[in-house]
Amino acid sequence: MGVLLLITTGALVFNGYVHGVGGEAAAVAAPSGEPSADLRRVWNGGPVLNLSGPRPESARPPARTVALTFDDGPDPRWTPLLLDVLKRHGVTATFFMVGSRIAENPGLVRRVVAEGHEIGDHSYAHADLSRIPQWRLRLEVSLTQKVLAGATGLHTRLVRPPYSAQPGAVTEEQLGTLRTLGAAGYLVALTDLDTKDWARPGTGRIVQAALPRRGRGAVVMLHDSGGDRTQTVAAVDRLLTLLAERHYRVTTLTSALGMPSAHTQAPTGDQVIGLGLGFAQRASAWFATTMAWVLAAAGVLTLARLVFFLVLAWVHVQRARGGRRRLGRAPAWVFPPPVSVIVPAYNEAAGIEATVRSLVATDYPGVMEVIVVDDGSSDGTAEIAAALGLPGVRVIRRPNGGKPAALNTGIAHASHDILVMVDGDTVFEPATIGHLVRPLADPGVGAVSGNTKVGNRRGMIGRWQHIEYVVGFNLDRRAFDLLGCMPTVPGAIGAFRRTALESVSGLSTDTLAEDTDLTMAICRTGLRVVYEENALAWTEAPTSLRQLWRQRYRWCYGTLQAMWKHRRAVAEPGPFGRRCLGYLTLFQVVLPLVAPVVDIMAVYSLLVGDPLPVVAVWAGFVLVQALTGWYALRLDHERASVLWVLPLQQFVYRQLMYLVVIQSVATAVLGVRLRWQTIRREGTFAAGSAPAS
Repeated sequence: MGVLLLITTGALVFNGYVHGVGGEAAAVAAPSGEPSADLRRVWNGGPVLNLSGPRPESARPPARTVALTFDDGPDPRWTPLLLDVLKRHGVTATFFMVGSRIAENPGLVRRVVAEGHEIGDHSYAHADLSRIPQWRLRLEVSLTQKVLAGATGLHTRLVRPPYSAQPGAVTEEQLGTLRTLGAAGYLVALTDLDTKDWARPGTGRIVQAALPRRGRGAVVMLHDSGGDRTQTVAAVDRLLTLLAERHYRVTTLTSALGMPSAHTQAPTGDQVIGLGLGFAQRASAWFATTMAWVLAAAGVLTLARLVFFLVLAWVHVQRARGGRRRLGRAPAWVFPPPVSVIVPAYNEAAGIEATVRSLVATDYPGVMEVIVVDDGSSDGTAEIAAALGLPGVRVIRRPNGGKPAALNTGIAHASHDILVMVDGDTVFEPATIGHLVRPLADPGVGAVSGNTKVGNRRGMIGRWQHIEYVVGFNLDRRAFDLLGCMPTVPGAIGAFRRTALESVSGLSTDTLAEDTDLTMAICRTGLRVVYEENALAWTEAPTSLRQLWRQRYRWCYGTLQAMWKHRRAVAEPGPFGRRCLGYLTLFQVVLPLVAPVVDIMAVYSLLVGDPLPVVAVWAGFVLVQALTGWYALRLDHERASVLWVLPLQQFVYRQLMYLVVIQSVATAVLGVRLRWQTIRREGTFAAGSAPAS
């Protein structure tokens, strides 16, 4: 995972470096103070500078000779149009190319060379070379040379710093930069006539700015990239016609000066590096574009899911208040059916007394027994339960074999056909069992999920889990109830028809999420699994990030196992397979897997682009989640004041949850058999007490 994130970050940083520095008209400070002798020499000289020696030397084209130069390309739209114009007039020019654009358009660069034009270095990322460190200055021109070598097999001796103009505008600071370039063996090309075509002043003005006066020679600066160049293309066509009529020679910069070609053969090593650099840039650009679409798709899917589930939750509430279920109103029990409550317990000494006492304190009017199955505890759990001496409570001891085995033992010893399963750290309210059993009056219902609430919600971790239980679990279960695809009846609170359990051979040890596995198996039989929001159970949630990680790791890994085990349900009749497995795959596996990349992409967009849209989108999602949370808390009769922790949840808890999914998927793919992850109990509830809702 670390390697993938490193590659992702590297690709985005590279793409940000290439495209995050730009602009065509950075302000150049006017010369101030007393200029040095070398700076005066530059001001009074020609536009092409040789700064390799102790004193600047310069040159300019002879009379009636024009060197056309184009900056900022190559551009896949405008450069070919300009090449066509130059070819039609039978002239050649010099193109000062940005290295990153050479990497994006290597074929176009080869065409420029093949048609006899000249290429100069214009930095790799169009950076202002006078305002960056020396190491980056050297990197900018070196990378351009290498990517040029990869595209054409050539190096160039010409360089034009971005944002440069006539010699008279050079400052002392810029002269230092030009000296560095000269020491590296470059000829620095400035200009005589800056057309400022980047500002799109009009074709006529561009032509007038490019025409030399009184037959002089000149270096003319134009642009073949950086925006709409329609005016430039038209201006070059008209300019070449006028120059031909006035008997000017139009050629490359070195040819105009009577110098050897600026091109030299590049070493094989630079050609290989250049090919790799070009491929890396194109790959990073493709990756950044893909991730932008993934980010947008993830946002749309998440928003659509929230809205859709809110609508379903509202419909569920309306039907529940009217006493109706999805397939019609369930008949009421003529007499309350007898119930067996099974409590599997392994090292639950901290909470077993409160659990058992809450069950015995029920106001359920029917016959009820409580079976505590001690699964080889070593902390005296069985002794505590037996010592209570409560009526209707039996304690069964067995060697440790896991929670599914303990539940199957309880089922085998249960006297009744309605079975309620309760975790050993969970406290029921007096009316819970009555609410939980009521939907089973409908013979088409095989299991009922209750409403699980976090009892220890005072700390930040507890509050985060409280929001997750109310919004992420219980709100979802309302929707799943309507859609007929309930994936999980939680181990903390669930009621089952014995015939439903027998039809799937009880609880399986195939997965670490025995509750999800069992629920999916029952759904595949055609029986319905419903949600009863009034059946409240208070459970103890993990109190540390380590404990939370262990619990969610087991849940997630077990869910993946259950999904794989029941994958054939997709092809079976009924809504469960297509709706439930499709939903879990998309929202519980795929989106969490891409979530780290989405976060990195958001940070990348924040740093490289305009931060306002990123902040606005994030704030919008937090607002939508807050509204969703408010509605879910209102449905569960909970206080909405807890929502103040929601923005913080986006920076810690959310990342923890998707890292759990990533680790679980990696564990599953590698074929590692995860062991049961136990968590330490703190004993949240006092004996015989249950929090008030």
